[in-house]
Amino acid sequence: MSADDPKAERIAKRLARAGVCSRREAERWIAEGRVAVDGTVLTSPAVTVGPEAQIRVDGKPLPEPERSRLWRYHKPTGVVTTHRDPQGRPTVFAALPPTMPAHVISIGRLDFNSEGLLLLTNDGELARRLELPATGWIRRYRVRVHGTVDPLALASLDRGIVIDRVAYGPVKATLDTVKGSNAWLTVALREGKNREVRRIMEHFGWPVTRLIRTAYGPFQLGKLEAGEVEEVPAKVLREQLGLEGGGAAVRRRADNRRPA
Repeated sequence: MSADDPKAERIAKRLARAGVCSRREAERWIAEGRVAVDGTVLTSPAVTVGPEAQIRVDGKPLPEPERSRLWRYHKPTGVVTTHRDPQGRPTVFAALPPTMPAHVISIGRLDFNSEGLLLLTNDGELARRLELPATGWIRRYRVRVHGTVDPLALASLDRGIVIDRVAYGPVKATLDTVKGSNAWLTVALREGKNREVRRIMEHFGWPVTRLIRTAYGPFQLGKLEAGEVEEVPAKVLREQLGLEGGGAAVRRRADNRRPA
């Protein structure tokens, strides 16, 4: 295990590339003593491994990284975006069809009551890259709120907003339709912080009664029915993400660098 090897990489990154977990999960697994390298159980994620390292997780050899794959999934309401839920609620991954690979992870999350497009991948490093705000990918939502929406308040979100000492970046929100005491909005943002849309709308006194993610970067929900999953063709994946070989190199596309 030498950091001088140009092909060496951090153990958490290697596990993520193999698609068995995310980097964050890898660090937790290491702390739990589940990961061994060349016969030594790791106690810290601050370990660099070369291409020849013998890595085992729970006593089983680490699988060779497969080609990066991506799926569009229409997450319904009433499921959580996690592999295991301490409250015993149904999870996204338990609901996936048996034709899916055994190990996939989500790119970002949608909360229990939210629905719409959720991207899934077998490549933990790809997931990490696409989640980073620096990638600049726009998340788009259709949002139903209760209350009287002030268009001027929506326009002010272009400058970002601070709520309870949490700074949210620029958000583009437009009022689409009003019916009685409810309104539908289109919301676009880049950061995607935890419950960002709900917290912003509640700040203005407009509780969210429905939230549907319709797009994540260049990928659209389209006509996927709730619970349906569809793999993004390899050619499209290469074109949109600039994938070469088995590794993920995300190429920013011009239409995602411009404001929504």
